[in-house]
Amino acid sequence: MTERSPIVIVGTGLAGYSLAREIRKQDKETRIVMVTADDGVSYSKPMLSTGFTKGKDADGLAQAATATMAEQLNLELRTYTTVTGIDTDGHRLLLGDNSLTYSKLVLAWGADVIRLAIPGNGQEWIFPINDLGDYRAFRKALKPGSRVAIMGAGLIGCEFANDLRNGDYEVEVIAPSDAVMPSLLPSAAASAVQTELESLGVGFHLETTVERIEPAGTGVSLFLANGKTLQADIVISAVGLRPRTQLAHAAGIEVGRGITVNRALETSAQDVYALGDCAEVDGHVLLYVLPLMACARALAKSLTGDRTEVSYGTMPVMIKTPCCPAAVCPPPVDAQGSWETEQDGTDVKNLFKNTEGDVLGFAVTGRFALEKQALSKVVPPIHS
Repeated sequence: MTERSPIVIVGTGLAGYSLAREIRKQDKETRIVMVTADDGVSYSKPMLSTGFTKGKDADGLAQAATATMAEQLNLELRTYTTVTGIDTDGHRLLLGDNSLTYSKLVLAWGADVIRLAIPGNGQEWIFPINDLGDYRAFRKALKPGSRVAIMGAGLIGCEFANDLRNGDYEVEVIAPSDAVMPSLLPSAAASAVQTELESLGVGFHLETTVERIEPAGTGVSLFLANGKTLQADIVISAVGLRPRTQLAHAAGIEVGRGITVNRALETSAQDVYALGDCAEVDGHVLLYVLPLMACARALAKSLTGDRTEVSYGTMPVMIKTPCCPAAVCPPPVDAQGSWETEQDGTDVKNLFKNTEGDVLGFAVTGRFALEKQALSKVVPPIHS
């Protein structure tokens, strides 16, 4: 390894580009090489579920071309390049028959969609949407007036349901849970979001799963576990994400639910860091924008000589369902207490309080969503 070896960032999603921007605020000249398996076009992944609401197609959601990013950030971009391994002892990133020596390596390669092994011959109608390329393929397959089935009633499923209804598509949501966003929202807030989505025309089939998908005409039939059959022209799979850990694990880097890093985003391998959806930071896997930006700011300082641990603060999750604006700041997993509810129709304020009356989390919908900033100042931070 020579002194001239670059900082190498794997991944050109929101995490990778945000880090590169933050590094350039600290250091204009240090050589940076970004490696990506796709075209490297800059876009914001959270915006993929807002295309119809904003009147934008896949190209409209793109923020900057690859060449523009390389010029703006004064870096080298290697697109359509597949990482095949990491030689941590030799400080080398393996790229098939080639390799790239690094001084510091940042893994910002995101998460994979969880793919359900559903029987039947309808697999080609199922679209997971995890990046701009996926979204482009989905929009190309989507025809005016298409009937869309969404598997999954989590954050992404609900956001896409709202957005597709805004685009005047028929939408049916299928999920095994008995409520929408069960891991994120308490029952009153979840019910409010579901009620407003239903008012918008979204159909829900909860407490059931898709057992089989078969071609039917130009679309498919979805056979549900509850005995019902739905017809759709296209299916979105939004059943969750799994941090990409395989290559890190193969390289001997410690992994848990994600690539295990400490508060300085350092992995168990010297000079290797992880950031974004692939990282498990001090026990937390947080697949949201605000934690990612906090991590990017801290890591940029570390990579430019000032080792900095991330400070998350309080970070509400904004739920992009315009029919029912919502925000949530879940209480810590081990928190002792209970939810208190103030409600007027689908305007809900849920506060999670401990026995001393301290607010440890909140979920707000409708007009109460306007209180999210004030409530964020009351809730203790994840990491201070």
